[in-house]
Amino acid sequence: MTKINPQPSVNQLAQSLVAQLIAQTSALQIGVMQHETGCTIIDAGIEYAGSKEAGRVIAEICMGGLGEVKLQADNRFSTWNEAVAVRSAEPVLACLASQYAGWALSHEKFFSLGSGPARALAQREDLFKELAYVDSADSTCIVLETDKVPPVQIIEKIVRDTKVEVTKLTVILTPTCSIAGVVQIVGRVLEVALHKAHALHFPLKSIVSGTGLAVLPPVANDFMTGMGRTNDAILFGGEVHLKVNGDDSAVAELAKNLPSSASKDYGKTFAEVFKFYEMDFYKIDPMLFSPAKVTVTNVDTGNVFEAGQLNTRLIETSFR
Repeated sequence: MTKINPQPSVNQLAQSLVAQLIAQTSALQIGVMQHETGCTIIDAGIEYAGSKEAGRVIAEICMGGLGEVKLQADNRFSTWNEAVAVRSAEPVLACLASQYAGWALSHEKFFSLGSGPARALAQREDLFKELAYVDSADSTCIVLETDKVPPVQIIEKIVRDTKVEVTKLTVILTPTCSIAGVVQIVGRVLEVALHKAHALHFPLKSIVSGTGLAVLPPVANDFMTGMGRTNDAILFGGEVHLKVNGDDSAVAELAKNLPSSASKDYGKTFAEVFKFYEMDFYKIDPMLFSPAKVTVTNVDTGNVFEAGQLNTRLIETSFR
């Protein structure tokens, strides 16, 4: 009889990574404190400097322990010579069931998109019905790209929706203008490709594995520049290799439409595009959010399809 392997728990797998952060606060230059509600707050760039290594571990937490994130040398650009490399043998669960920043959390002036394992407990997004993935755990963590400690009402909402005790919740804060924030955002290069493949209606069950590489930009002094650089690192300096099953025609179509250059808004830095649309994020073509260059291998036929290209000019414009 064939044994059925249960789906992995992104919450349980991430627990050891969260413990690693908490155990290495000094080395990682992060702070750990108790929120007034009783949950644990990890400050990775607000009052504490944070570090690249903290960002790397946080990126792995975002992937629910189902991905490997590394910092490595990068010789693709003359000036910017470091990159974030990502790989996963369970990319659909790692990227879409955990890493994707799909949980909008707001109260009065506070707003942040939540990512990480807590999303799989809360099940607040329709995406989980498509993934047919439900997780269970007695502790959880969520990553917020913010420079503010969330108010009591946000913590209460997370606890209510995830159904964990408040003392079993860890909230990791990574501002856009921090080194840990930059690393964990650029570490979404594979996730961005998975999200676009989903938007292109490519069957997620046909995606076998994935790797990604994106150039690491300098930390910006203001949010707008930081948001622009981290997006551009993927749009113009990101590469992804997916291994998939399926018909060659469908795989070729995926490869053709997957790169950022397939978007009508391609050709300017993200900051320029954002300003063109009068700071309305939702007016931007959603097809823009994807890696610069893609390779898709059909494991059924062995055929390889490539599309897109790195854009040195726009990387230099954005990062300077």
